[in-house]
Amino acid sequence: QLQLVESGGGSVQAGGSLRLSCEFSAYTSSNNCMGWFRQAPGKEREGVATIDADGDSSYADSVKGRFTISKDIAKNTLYLEMNNLEPEDTAMYYCVASRVYLVWCHISLGETDFGYWGQGTQVSVSS
Repeated sequence: QLQLVESGGGSVQAGGSLRLSCEFSAYTSSNNCMGWFRQAPGKEREGVATIDADGDSSYADSVKGRFTISKDIAKNTLYLEMNNLEPEDTAMYYCVASRVYLVWCHISLGETDFGYWGQGTQVSVSS
């Protein structure tokens, strides 16, 4: 049973930066696709970024060029580096991982493709 624990959220002003971390345990090849989702108040949950076992990543259009996803398997940690933050980035951010091996790992995957979710970490960006 993979466990995901996020940290690093907080409050920043627009233009600022944050780095989210997600520590995971019991990683197996079935968890080859990992990523970040977010949910803003009153809005549907949306994918932010994904990364596969080879390190190939994909991003939502709204964060391309500002966010970077990475992972360090030796440290059992997934990261989301967020730069030039905007008020629209305010949301609860969730770390996710696949429960079964996914042949294709991409930002267009939906929530149901990820069987493991963290508890979330809040990011608030003020203007």
